[in-house]
Amino acid sequence: MIDVVTSYSLRFASLVTLEHTIFALPFAYVGALLALDQVPGGGELLWITVAMVGARSLAMGLNRLIDARIDARNPRTAKRELPSGALEAWHVAAFCLGAFALFLMAVFQLDPLVRYLWPVPVIGFALYPYLKRFTWLSHAWLGAVDGLAPIGAWVALTGELPWQAWVLGGAVAVWIAGFDLFYSLLDLEVDRREGLHSFATHFGERGVFLGARVAHVATVALLVVAGLGLDVGPAYWLGVSLVAVLLAYEHSLIRPGDLRRLDAAFFTVNGVLSVAFMAFVLADVL
Repeated sequence: MIDVVTSYSLRFASLVTLEHTIFALPFAYVGALLALDQVPGGGELLWITVAMVGARSLAMGLNRLIDARIDARNPRTAKRELPSGALEAWHVAAFCLGAFALFLMAVFQLDPLVRYLWPVPVIGFALYPYLKRFTWLSHAWLGAVDGLAPIGAWVALTGELPWQAWVLGGAVAVWIAGFDLFYSLLDLEVDRREGLHSFATHFGERGVFLGARVAHVATVALLVVAGLGLDVGPAYWLGVSLVAVLLAYEHSLIRPGDLRRLDAAFFTVNGVLSVAFMAFVLADVL
């Protein structure tokens, strides 16, 4: 029995690529730290974490469920849990309901305003998988949904949505969208064959590199604007500088026609970026 539970737990962790939580979760903490200009209480951090885990699990579960047939026709994704048969559709549907319940439970422990706003990210999660069937703007939509992380944490603690929170969310949105452009190159030929839309299918490989550069310059610029509107100190600006350096390094790892180090650029650099920036913001509020 224990072996069965462990096996299914690992399958669900793989389904939602649990390790990728490192991208958005630190920026939710950044939003919380900057909103209060101090470290939130343990209970508040706990419920923000639970809300983020529930929300991301729901988003990934819906994505895998809606895209199961497309994933089955893509050699890169055919080994995922649904196409491979490791999980059944009803397993993932039940998992999504559980994640949704977890998200709602956490929401109702936070500021009353978020009790009215929770449908916004859920609608975003549900619509995202369908967008690539119609438009190459799906990357921007993904970025916008992930950009809700610091905004959500901000309003969850203060009940307010100042412009600084929106700018911080915008920085996360264009950061996510920028590296998602790179990631879309892995499926360029499959997307063309399946008639799916992406920035890569419409603008080609060189267009992806240009778009990602513009997005990541905008990331740094928006972090600067957010900092100018907040009472931040040297540690924050060192964090922004590190973000700029890491994004430049990410772009140096890959070039048109050479994607061999794409995994390092996508996973390693972006994971380090989010955690390191959070650490500098934490140092700043302390």
